[in-house]
Amino acid sequence: MRSARPLFLTALGAALLLSHVPAAAAAAPAPAPAPAAPTVTAGEVMPHLQALQRIADRNGGNRAHGTRGYAESVAYVKRALDRAGFRTQLRHFARDGKDGVNLIADWPGGDPNHVLLVGAHLDSVPMGPGINDNGSGSAAVLATALRVADSGLRPARHLRFAWWGAEELGMVGSADYVAKLSAADRKAVDLYLNLDQAGSRNLQQYLLVKDGKNGGTEAFRAFDDWFRARGFATFDIPLDSSDSQPFGDAGIPSSGFSSGVSNCLHTACDDLANVDPATEATSTNALIDVVWQFATATPNR
Repeated sequence: MRSARPLFLTALGAALLLSHVPAAAAAAPAPAPAPAAPTVTAGEVMPHLQALQRIADRNGGNRAHGTRGYAESVAYVKRALDRAGFRTQLRHFARDGKDGVNLIADWPGGDPNHVLLVGAHLDSVPMGPGINDNGSGSAAVLATALRVADSGLRPARHLRFAWWGAEELGMVGSADYVAKLSAADRKAVDLYLNLDQAGSRNLQQYLLVKDGKNGGTEAFRAFDDWFRARGFATFDIPLDSSDSQPFGDAGIPSSGFSSGVSNCLHTACDDLANVDPATEATSTNALIDVVWQFATATPNR
């Protein structure tokens, strides 16, 4: 019969050997998964549009550049952001002899050399309140920012949100913002996402901004995947036909989307009744999901 001693010694030696394996050789823990993106309901987004409608109603029926209606729109969004813990600032510019304002809101944290910028124009035309164009986009961006605050998100990229003024006059506010960026600040913007007309009642397909020259394709695909996974048709539009153009012209990767042109575009009937709450909620949730994807991803450039 074979002695059990050699087996015991072998097992003992193996145990002693394993006990002296350096800690560094142990398997590294798996990285924590990225936090899941939250969602919103129409009931959480539509109150912002109701507020913008009330502002227009008491200020001559519009929220156009240089008017009290626009100033009150900026003040409404800024108050919500300030309460939520954002660092806000007003960036002024002049157009047609009137004071223009961009509202910029930074969420504390994230790598300042890698910025995710999300924006929408807040002004209307003088002919109407601009609730779909572009109160809907502005409300969706605001709801997204407030979800960031509610969740206490700790992004890898620095998160910045913006509401542009005088865009109805030819993308004046966003172009002014881009023009005043230093070379270093411009380089730090990894991606710009724009949202325009997010609540159209005649939704047939989502129009996605495809930036093929600056590297915005990844964001385009993220939006496309999100909508298609939920049964929505999409159609890509070029960068120069969207409000992302000033960023693309500056070499900043860009994307974004619209729910289509409203039947009441630039008229008095672009009021609260011109927005479909379900479409508004869908658009907002698409934006939230893609913001979460790019905010939490480790920058690679």
